[in-house]
Amino acid sequence: MMQISDPACNKHSLLNVMNRFIAAANNMDETIMVPSLLRDVPLEEQLKSEVEANNNQMPCPNKQRDMYEHYLLLKSIKNDMEWGMLKREMSSGASFLEMAMKQEEKQQPVTGELPQEDNSDLEHQFHYHLRGLFGVLSKLTVQADHLTNRYKREIGGGNFMR
Repeated sequence: MMQISDPACNKHSLLNVMNRFIAAANNMDETIMVPSLLRDVPLEEQLKSEVEANNNQMPCPNKQRDMYEHYLLLKSIKNDMEWGMLKREMSSGASFLEMAMKQEEKQQPVTGELPQEDNSDLEHQFHYHLRGLFGVLSKLTVQADHLTNRYKREIGGGNFMR
């Protein structure tokens, strides 16, 4: 196994960003002992910022409606990252990520090899998706931390914050 000796050089690595999200999701999971308490608790703080960002229009209706759904989404993403898609396929459950991948597969026929124009710019595609992955994982980490702190406030455990 490859070891990186200088922790300062890997501070911005993909593995570090992934580990921060997984740690935040684990903390969320350990803190939220009764997830059902999150049912019907609105994501009011996020909703306000989304309404402002969308020029005072309500966000898409298919997003999580309450903190419980948001908790399940974050937990599902963490499990997909840790266990991969194979475990979910074996248990016949469908994650949000898996549903998106299936939708994309339906749109593009699989031929076994990439079209020539895709092969010529793999480095650009890699960096584009890597930047996107960094952004998404950073946002998910913030959301997991926010959900944990919000749960503590809702149940009155704000004095016990780590």
